[in-house]
Amino acid sequence: MPRRSAQEWMRRSLRTPGIFIFGLVLAPCGWVLNLTATVAPNWRTLEDIPDTPSNEFIEQGIWDICRSVTTSTSSTCNLNDSTYFNNQIIEVARGLMVAGLVLTLVGLAVAIPGVRCWKDQPNWVVAGLGGLLIFISGVLTIIPIAWYTHILPDITTETPRTNVQVGYCIVLGYIGGIFEVLGGFVMFIGICRCCGGKNRGEVRVTENLRSRFSTRQPTPQPRRVDVPTLSRDRSPAPSSVPYIRDTLDDDISFPRAKSPAERSANTSYSGRPYDADL
Repeated sequence: MPRRSAQEWMRRSLRTPGIFIFGLVLAPCGWVLNLTATVAPNWRTLEDIPDTPSNEFIEQGIWDICRSVTTSTSSTCNLNDSTYFNNQIIEVARGLMVAGLVLTLVGLAVAIPGVRCWKDQPNWVVAGLGGLLIFISGVLTIIPIAWYTHILPDITTETPRTNVQVGYCIVLGYIGGIFEVLGGFVMFIGICRCCGGKNRGEVRVTENLRSRFSTRQPTPQPRRVDVPTLSRDRSPAPSSVPYIRDTLDDDISFPRAKSPAERSANTSYSGRPYDADL
C-alpha cells in the first residue's frame, strides 16, 4: 500500500475516536485495581495453622502480614516474618508493581493531551505513545502476579502452614493488568493508519467524494397539480326528500307563486278565486 499524505485523509466525525475512549476508560480502572492489589496484604492466605484456633488464618502480602479470624472483621497486622520478606519474588513484586502504577499515570498524562477531544484532529502520535506506556505498565503488573502465582506453595515463611490459598490481590492484579494491556494496545494502534483508516474513523478524500457522487439521487421532476375549475353547473340539485322531489316534477301552481296576470284571470272582482262551474 503506497504511503499517502495526511491531507488525503479526512475524518468522518469530529467526535473523540472510539479507540481513545476505550483506552481512557480501561486504563484508570486497571490502575485502581492494581493499586488495591499492591497495598492490600492478601496475596496468599495460610490456613489450618498448627497450635492455633481453626478459625484463624494469616494473610500475606508484599508489604505487610496480618492475622485474622473468620468470626471477626478486625485483623492484627505488622507481623514480623523476615523469612517471607527475604524471598526474591517479594522484592521483584514490590519494584514492578510500583513501577507499573507510576508508568500508568505517566501514560495517562501523555495520552490525555494527545487525544485533544476539543480539536478537530487528535495528535495520533502523542496519544499512541501514551497508549504504549499504559500497555507496558500492564505487562509490568502481570509479570510479578504470574510469577507469584506460579511459585505460591514454594514461598518460604516462618509460619508453619498446611493449607495455602490464593488471595484476592492476585485476582485484582490479573484483572487490572489485562485492562491496562488492552486499553494501551487499542490506543497504540492509532499511531498508524490501518484497516483502510477505519481504526481512526477516516476515509480517503477521493473515496469520500466518489461515494457522495455515486449515492446522489437524481433531482425529482416537479409534480403536475391539476387545479379544479371554478365554473359550476348552476342547475338546481335534485332534492333529497322524496315527496318534495316528486312534487317539483309536477307542474303544481300555488296562488301566491303565480304572476299577477294569471291571478287576475282566475280571480273575481272581489278578490276570491273564480269558479267556472258557478
